[in-house]
Amino acid sequence: MEVGNIEAYEQRALSELASWKKKVDKKSGLFERASKKVQIKVNSYIPAKVHKVISESIRGMVEAVLSGSKYMSKEKNVMLLSLQQKEEWVKETISTYRRTAIIEGVGTGAAGLLVGLSDFPLLLSIKMKLLFEISRLYGFDPDEYEERLFILHVFQMAFSSEEKKMDTLRVIQNWNTGNHPEINWHDFQQEYRDYIDVVKMLQLVPGLGAAVGAYANHHLLEQLGETAINCYRIRLLN
Repeated sequence: MEVGNIEAYEQRALSELASWKKKVDKKSGLFERASKKVQIKVNSYIPAKVHKVISESIRGMVEAVLSGSKYMSKEKNVMLLSLQQKEEWVKETISTYRRTAIIEGVGTGAAGLLVGLSDFPLLLSIKMKLLFEISRLYGFDPDEYEERLFILHVFQMAFSSEEKKMDTLRVIQNWNTGNHPEINWHDFQQEYRDYIDVVKMLQLVPGLGAAVGAYANHHLLEQLGETAINCYRIRLLN
């Protein structure tokens, strides 16, 4: 690949990164604020059993990530690849995992309440495996504790409130300085639950489950992929 093409791609990546940061920093409008109020109200009606499944799934996922188990993937040699080549591979990987999540969402959404609840831990596993793959494709080693901690911050960046997104973005922007704060478990699981509860609850409604499951999982994987790409761009292009 020619040097000029490499530089042009990195300039485009920097421009896309700047646009993404502006989107993250954008204050929510009236509709979004109203939706948040509705979400808080709806959360109060969600059965305790559902909240328990979500919380236990998230706790198990966090513990698995920090211990370095379960999500390890086959190592790929990307050391000699340009950023463009890495990101072509990353985007293909995101597409593959997104298709898997859609199929899983349709299946569990169509099967009713009890099976529908199983979507939460299954989808979490798909998301984390994707992030481990992306980490390796960008040339980082998730065998290292700091990289697994970074993965959790990326996850939190994707699925949290505006205020928490800005706090997490500052952490990510300062990551290369060696400042690697631990994850607050309570905040982490609460932010994720609040973020996905309304749309995922619709997945448990008879007649809506399959369609909502497909849409929700597509959207959540798309958002996670975009967030991961830009978080790793911050580290590589700073």
